[in-house]
Amino acid sequence: MTVLLLIFSADLAMSFEPPTTNQRLQAIGSTDGIPETLKRALIPDKHFEPIPAPKAHDWLAVHPERGQTFDDFVKSKANRPGKKRSKIYLQPLGQFTKERSPSLESLRDYAAAYFGMKVEVLPTLDLAEAKLTTRTNQFTRNRQILTDDVLIFLKKKLPADAYCLLAITMEDLYPDESWNFVFGQASLRERVAVYSFARYDPAFYGQQRGKDYEKILLRRSCKVLVHETAHMFGILHCIYFRCVLNGSNHLQESDARPMHLCPVCLRKLQHSIGFDMAKRYGNLYRFYQKAGFNEEARWTTERVHWILGEKAARGILDEKKNAD
Repeated sequence: MTVLLLIFSADLAMSFEPPTTNQRLQAIGSTDGIPETLKRALIPDKHFEPIPAPKAHDWLAVHPERGQTFDDFVKSKANRPGKKRSKIYLQPLGQFTKERSPSLESLRDYAAAYFGMKVEVLPTLDLAEAKLTTRTNQFTRNRQILTDDVLIFLKKKLPADAYCLLAITMEDLYPDESWNFVFGQASLRERVAVYSFARYDPAFYGQQRGKDYEKILLRRSCKVLVHETAHMFGILHCIYFRCVLNGSNHLQESDARPMHLCPVCLRKLQHSIGFDMAKRYGNLYRFYQKAGFNEEARWTTERVHWILGEKAARGILDEKKNAD
């Protein structure tokens, strides 16, 4: 059975054709009549690399996806934040010890900059108190939490002003006894999700943590945080450009994803939330500087200059706080 799956995966890799330039433009949709700043932010210039053909075991080799254009997204009538449901809540599940976990404060700040919304971290939930089903994985010998139990718990705890409630954990997860593990699971319409950072830690695989371990773990955790949160807005995996919304079948593929959204997915998120594009990039720039993500800081600086021009860009990048 495994051999058949591998052969099938290779066939699918050959069957996926990266979209053409025209198909990528159609996915962004018509920009006639929208503000000039937003229109410039959506131009697929040199900062956005088209998605390449997948290798044999990459996501699009195993999971062929038709893609979701901006027009498809609008027609889907996905959940949107509003006055009553305006906040993203993060629920730490189990311990986030400093020496082996991303900073909860950093994750909160990144989500707030990325989505232009208020983000609140709830008090850490003790696993025993939540009475969640757990097991020991037969291969890794690590404890795992049953995702369905977490989602049921979150539905009962959803704050009245929450757009969504997302449990984050350094514990491994599983969705069913027949599965080895899962990175996360979400109930989009009910606005709850859970995902794990456990397998983004080299120590999980018995590897040594390098000198840049903390920065690597934070970058990986930030990526999965915004990827999964974007799904809560009804945004599906991206097949048009290299994008943080690309599907990922393994750690190498996940690491290769950029931290930014491509024009297609950026337009969907802006349509849903309504943030100011340049101010959002300015807030992300300051986060990247503080975190030591130099490549991302440089990329974001170039985007603001492209969107606004040099003089206005300096004002956005030099702001100490988000004016919102």
